[in-house]
Amino acid sequence: MGALVRLLETRVLDPLEILLASDELLTPIKDRLHVEAEVWAAQLLGPDRRQAALTAAKLIAVLFPGDEPFDPPEQWWRTPLGRAVARGAGHPSATAVSYSTAGAMLGITRQGVHDLVKRGKLDRDPEGGVTTSSIQARLNRPKESTP
Repeated sequence: MGALVRLLETRVLDPLEILLASDELLTPIKDRLHVEAEVWAAQLLGPDRRQAALTAAKLIAVLFPGDEPFDPPEQWWRTPLGRAVARGAGHPSATAVSYSTAGAMLGITRQGVHDLVKRGKLDRDPEGGVTTSSIQARLNRPKESTP
């Protein structure tokens, strides 16, 4: 949650502070943003995949505005928000990604992705790469308990 708060402060509050030049107006907004960040983090990481996807879409639209579909660089998937989005919503704009992007989303190497595809643990897209649905399913599979 701390990473989400820092990102919100950088992308939302800092520009407002520059424009408003008043802590008096900004303090209640900052306080509210901290509360909302807790709710959004819980939604992103919670069991309701639909809610996680809606929250991810809302945050991405606000934090990374643009005219093109959001296609984050590989290093973004290694951030706490990137990992939460991958788990909760999958890739926001692609049905398949390269092996290296899949690795970043899963937190493993490109070779690790290749091995998982060979073993049938991830689905290869007919056009090449790995399906984002299989990446999301792998991220959300129940963890095996060790005796």
